[in-house]
Amino acid sequence: MEETLPSNLHPLLECLLFVAPEPVTARQVAEVLSLEEAHAGKILEEFRHTYVNGGGLHVIRVAGGYQLRTRPEFASVVSAFLRPAAQKLSRQALETLAIVAYEQPITQPEVDAIRGVQSSGVIKTLLERELIREAGRKDGPGKPILYRTTDHFLKHFGLADLSELPKLEETLGAAIPEKRDLLV
Repeated sequence: MEETLPSNLHPLLECLLFVAPEPVTARQVAEVLSLEEAHAGKILEEFRHTYVNGGGLHVIRVAGGYQLRTRPEFASVVSAFLRPAAQKLSRQALETLAIVAYEQPITQPEVDAIRGVQSSGVIKTLLERELIREAGRKDGPGKPILYRTTDHFLKHFGLADLSELPKLEETLGAAIPEKRDLLV
């Protein structure tokens, strides 16, 4: 049986690879173009070898299919472009985050006592940014929520684990250790 290929096969394949969220398989191309799967596989492989758009893209074989990707020589620029702008943390957020990191697990009232101001808004922001998380409830009146840092916190600050945090006395001086008495 003779299979008829569209005259615009290469632009058509380019479009399919461009819009597909996952690698395009020979089976998918065979279905959409009414071809035998083996023939579709040969067409895709030929397309991979001959695809030259004169720009920054190429066709690669990956995960059992084919994808249109940026050329490796442009990876650093594309990566920088796609990296979301770092959202800076306010001084209040950094202060609260440091208290949680060093004193965890810790409740909001304990954070408030150390900071000397109400911290619910800052804690909400840190939760939204997934830098801290709820870690259960403290036994006692009202059973307040305990907070601790997350793996995202470690990634954000480039730490393998909490043991890599600088010693508190070295970084913040004597002000915070004096207030630790409030956490009794």
